[in-house]
Amino acid sequence: MNKWASYLLLVLVTIATIGLMMIQVYWIRDAVQLKQAIFVKEVKEAITQVVYDLDKLRLEERVKKQRDFYEENRIRLQAYDSINKELIYEYNKIDSQSDIDDFVQNSNRAKKILNDLNFSYSQKEPGNFYYSNKGLINSLIKNSLKQKGITTTFEYGIYSPATNSMILQKTGKYPEALANESFVFNLVTLGSFNLFSNQLLVYFPNEKNFIISQLWVLLVVSVVLFLVIIISFSFSIYTIFRQKRLSIMKNDFINNMTHEFKTPISTIALACEALKDKDIQKTESLYDNYVGVISEENGRLGLMSEQILQTAIIDKGQLKIKKSVNNMHEIIVSAVGSKNMAAESKGGTIETELKATRFEVLGDNVHLTNVIINLLDNAIKYCIQSPEIVINTVNSGNYLLIRVKDNGIGISKANRNKIFEKLYRVPTGNIHNFKGFGLGLSYVKAIVDEHNGEVSVDSELEKGSTFTIQLPIK
Repeated sequence: MNKWASYLLLVLVTIATIGLMMIQVYWIRDAVQLKQAIFVKEVKEAITQVVYDLDKLRLEERVKKQRDFYEENRIRLQAYDSINKELIYEYNKIDSQSDIDDFVQNSNRAKKILNDLNFSYSQKEPGNFYYSNKGLINSLIKNSLKQKGITTTFEYGIYSPATNSMILQKTGKYPEALANESFVFNLVTLGSFNLFSNQLLVYFPNEKNFIISQLWVLLVVSVVLFLVIIISFSFSIYTIFRQKRLSIMKNDFINNMTHEFKTPISTIALACEALKDKDIQKTESLYDNYVGVISEENGRLGLMSEQILQTAIIDKGQLKIKKSVNNMHEIIVSAVGSKNMAAESKGGTIETELKATRFEVLGDNVHLTNVIINLLDNAIKYCIQSPEIVINTVNSGNYLLIRVKDNGIGISKANRNKIFEKLYRVPTGNIHNFKGFGLGLSYVKAIVDEHNGEVSVDSELEKGSTFTIQLPIK
């Protein structure tokens, strides 16, 4: 897949993913709005029933009070009725001042009886109906809402438009919300219409949370789907670019390997051709020289093949570590001795500063030696001037720190985290001055990890690099 096809696929998948997420958000929004409309409808139905029940109870109490009042004041009412009849009779017979005086006297008696009746009736009035039935109102609202499946907390109040005041509140915690954001119901469903009738106000502090809680399954599924889509999309993008990068690295590896193997093979072939010459066969020094070239190049081929095979073994998880107690200072000195000639051939030096007082490590002698050699080999290889390499050791707690510092070309910050990946080589454009397969540092990391250690690098371009290996002390 070429570069533009990859980008086109990425754009198309991105657009499709965003589209699906927008559709999902639109559906969730519609579901919330529908649930909210159902909530409003059910609240109105529930509270309307409460208003009906309250008005019915209020009228029943008034009728009962009037019945009780009549039973308790039957004699007074009969007396008042009798006096009224007498007053009508006397009024029609008025002829003199004495008749007028009798009429006024009887009229005063009727007023006194009426005043007593009114006082008695007012004494029987239990005050405000809603105050005396606060618990009943709360119970009616709670039960009615529960029948509709509404179990969230609520606040209610009785408002009087005539006095512009709140007659009653459940808790008094939400006065402003109760006045401005509540459901409003007139308390006159059974009586005649009254412009100034009392109103029942009901407010739900957790209305939004309650509505969302009823959609938790949909929301959870949607969130899970969002995460699955995002993770799958991210993984797909990562896989595409990783495969593309691996493909480039594989091609570079094949090209490098072909180039690396081609040189010694060609050299061996030329040496073999030369050995066929009878004159060279007769000259012992030339003969030995060509045999030495063949042997050297053959050894080089063997080392490169071994490096590739070791990497394959590590990838398969078949690497066998033969652990024993190792003196890391001796391993370092041995590795430096094997690389001194290569450094001197470029006019450089390798210095050691072995300051650690505890330097015994449990590990594989061969692989630990190869780790140090690989780091020294890189320090020499990636230096365009005379290499000046310093390898030192110090103790840090229960660990041995081995630092290999060089004055090479350095590594940019962008490439610093990638150099331990298999087949990765720092890009150098079209210039191929540095040979290798990109396997050395990945091998170093794999071996250090097998020894429960860590490897890191501190480097800047054109200022050299410092590789630090941390190994647990036995």
